[in-house]
Amino acid sequence: MTALALATLGACGGDPYAGYCDRVKSHRDELTRTLDAGGPQALLKALPTFEQLRDGAPSDIADDWKTLTTALTHLRDALQAAHVDPATYDPAKPPAGVTTAERDRIAAAATEVGADRTRAALAAVDQQARDVCHAPLTL
Repeated sequence: MTALALATLGACGGDPYAGYCDRVKSHRDELTRTLDAGGPQALLKALPTFEQLRDGAPSDIADDWKTLTTALTHLRDALQAAHVDPATYDPAKPPAGVTTAERDRIAAAATEVGADRTRAALAAVDQQARDVCHAPLTL
């Protein structure tokens, strides 16, 4: 019974960021490799990891994670709907069969990813990881 009481107290009074910080640290090498590879698809390749971090994020950073992952999800979905590869897609010379509507949707989503709001969200989640977890998202 004492062990159960101690476990319950530890869960209630423990560090609310511990689990999130553990996830940040466990994904850091993977994110570093993915983002260092660069290219237009680097952030899209990082999306599943970003989603995992978003799902376990503390409330003070949850909106920033949502902003980042929503923008990337819209871009991924637009590219998939047009059946184009993000690594080779050139908006100036889209592949045959990509409609004007699909090009417009991809362009709008890409603009959203590059927007100040999305870049600020990425900076915020990285800064919060540094400040709270004492570990950047990437090395």
